[in-house]
Amino acid sequence: MSSDSQTGPQTWPQTWHGTTILTVRKGNQVVVAGDGQVSLGNTVIKSNARKVRPLGKGHVISGFAGATADAMTLFERLEGKLEQYPNQLMRACVELAKDWRTDRYLRRLEAMMLVADKDVSLVLTGTGDVLEPESGVMGIGSGGNYALAAARALYDTDMSAEDIAKRSMAIAADICVFTNTNVIIETLNN
Repeated sequence: MSSDSQTGPQTWPQTWHGTTILTVRKGNQVVVAGDGQVSLGNTVIKSNARKVRPLGKGHVISGFAGATADAMTLFERLEGKLEQYPNQLMRACVELAKDWRTDRYLRRLEAMMLVADKDVSLVLTGTGDVLEPESGVMGIGSGGNYALAAARALYDTDMSAEDIAKRSMAIAADICVFTNTNVIIETLNN
């Protein structure tokens, strides 16, 4: 906060905050998991938001962290790119990232996305990044690093991708106050 001698302390508007989205790719399974908490400042506004969903006629799964309306816009745009480039998730995501980076309206969107199909997992950002995680595991959102650390620790066990995601999300919810245990999981099997 800053202070101005004429107007007093300046307060910034509170923003919607907090989520945890995790993707785990292991064996013949890829999973995207997301918690349901939406917070405004230190207040839980909603505990059962759906931040993970199938796209591309069920061949792609995705989760978002960030502003909900912005994420919905990105989901719609990605659906359009998937229709334009069927069965080419990487190409569709690169094209979306180009638009997101260069379009005056899209540049203002504040969200990140994890997307996966049977072949590839990707992280998409508004800075034009389309990144494939090295280890098949990636987390985003305020609790993303906690879930990511837990998933990496559990990865070399005999647990399935879905079980790793469930346990990792529970660990993140125990640590991050902006993450809850109301988890939605979408799974694709090869």
